[in-house]
This record gives sequence, structure tokens and C-alpha cells, in this order.
Amino acid sequence: ARSGRGTRLRAKGAAPVKLTFLGVRGSIPSPRPATVRYGGNSSCVSISAPDAPTLVFDGGTGARALGAALVAEAQAVADHPRDVVLLFTHLHADHVLGFPFFAPIFTPGWRVRVGLPAADVVEVQERLGRFMNGVLHPLRLAELGRHLEYFAVQVASSWQVGPWRVEGIRLAHPGGSVGYKVTGPTGTVAYLTDTQPLAAPGTGVAAGTEPTSAEMRLIEAIRGVDVVIFDTMYDYDEYLTKMEYGHAYPEYAQALCAAAGVKVLYLFHHAPDASDDVLDARAARFAGATVPEVRVAREGGSILV
Repeated sequence: ARSGRGTRLRAKGAAPVKLTFLGVRGSIPSPRPATVRYGGNSSCVSISAPDAPTLVFDGGTGARALGAALVAEAQAVADHPRDVVLLFTHLHADHVLGFPFFAPIFTPGWRVRVGLPAADVVEVQERLGRFMNGVLHPLRLAELGRHLEYFAVQVASSWQVGPWRVEGIRLAHPGGSVGYKVTGPTGTVAYLTDTQPLAAPGTGVAAGTEPTSAEMRLIEAIRGVDVVIFDTMYDYDEYLTKMEYGHAYPEYAQALCAAAGVKVLYLFHHAPDASDDVLDARAARFAGATVPEVRVAREGGSILV
């Protein structure tokens, strides 16, 4: 399986829609010599296209480098869009640590819209404010850029952001989590982390039996999607010892995506202890997979969808 660096999925002549991995780790950032090739930053993925708002999924530590790059690009190109929509799956620490270091928040001329699962805008601000409270982080939410806008994400709802059609998808994780499906000018992408399998071991799609009703809902939500990014934090044996942690394993993601007719699956949210050698071995294990093609997400890797 390849990292996807430079891979093209889009039709010839179509406007480029770029998907980039800025952080691929789960639970805690893990930069060290053994994670240099796949990266140690926590969850952050972007989707961008010319003359369109940049979509950012999760604000893990990878968001810091992304924010700096976006501001630098806008300074170099006069008509570069200065519009970002940041969508959180949930607010566990590894998904929010980079948020207060995301440069567009503090840069004049930028529009930054922040969405997360909540009943309304008041709850969005209350939930983010528990982290940005002057104690867990030196800044308070009210002290961030005044050009921030907030909105609540509702499961099974969809909305338009420039050329993007975005849909919220219910996932299974302690405290709740929402995934996102994005339909753009040239293809579709689903970002599905953090989530555990939607069937008990030995049952459902991964066991080769009838999908559970929860699995069928997810299969229908991602049917025919071009690229799925899926939580595969554990190998199967490790998953069996940590089933209550809310994460999945590669064979489950592969079976689910095969049932949905997904073209490309990215294994994502790598465990902190998963070294480059471990992830290389995982990539080799799925190198021959074609339905779907399976790749291991790598920090800095990108594809054109």
C-alpha cells in the first residue's frame, strides 16, 4: 500500500481537489525517531481547491503546520482564498490540541468557521470553552480572533460550503463522535475517526455475515465514496483487549469499505506506539488489496481527488 504522496484519482482536466494529511496519530502526539516517516502529529486532515474554502478536519497538533502554510500561501498569492471551515469530530484532547495554534485564527483578513457536534451554537462555544478556559490553555475562547464563527453539526444533516457538500455521520466512540462525508466537484471523501466496530467480534461484515443495522447505516452513508479515511488504531488482537476504547482495526475498515464499494481506504489514527517499521509491515500486509485499495496514511502525504 502506498502513502498516496502525489497520487491522482480525479478525472483528467478537472479542477484539482487536494486532500492532505497533517496529522495521523491518535490518543497523543508521538514525535520521535521511530515515527519520522509516518509522522507523530495528532489528527488533522485538509481538503482544498482553487477559489474554495479550505475544509479542515480536526484540530490535532497537525493543525499548527497547516495554519502556518495557509497564511504563508495567502501572503504570497494576492487572491488566495482566506476562508477556512474547521470541523471537529469530537473534543478529546488529541483532536483539539492544535486549535489554539492555528494561525488563521489570529491573522487579520481571514474568515474561520468552527463546527462540532452540538445542539446549538451556545453549546459549541461552551464545549470549546472548557478547553480554552485559561487553565487547560492560557487563552480563553473569548480572547481568540473576533472573526471566528461557530456552528453546530447535526448528525445525518448536510449543508453546502462553497463547492463542498458536507454531511455528518454518527460514529461509535466514548462521549460520541461524528464523521464527515464531503462531495466536491470531482469526487467524494469520508473522514471517519474515532469509531469502534459496529458489530461484536465474530458477527457482522468483518465476519462475513449479514451486516448489523448500524453497519448498514454506515455502509449506505459511504456507498461509492472515492476515498475513506478510517480509524484503524489497533491490530485485531489488540482491539480484542481494548474494545471499550472506541477504535477499530484494519480488517474491519477494509470489510466495511468493500461492502460499500469504496475505491481507496486510508488506515488512520495510528497508535502512539506504532513505529514506522510497524506501519511499514501493515502497509505490506495490505499491498495487494484492490477492493478497496488500502493505503496507510502518512503525515505530509496528499492526493488529488
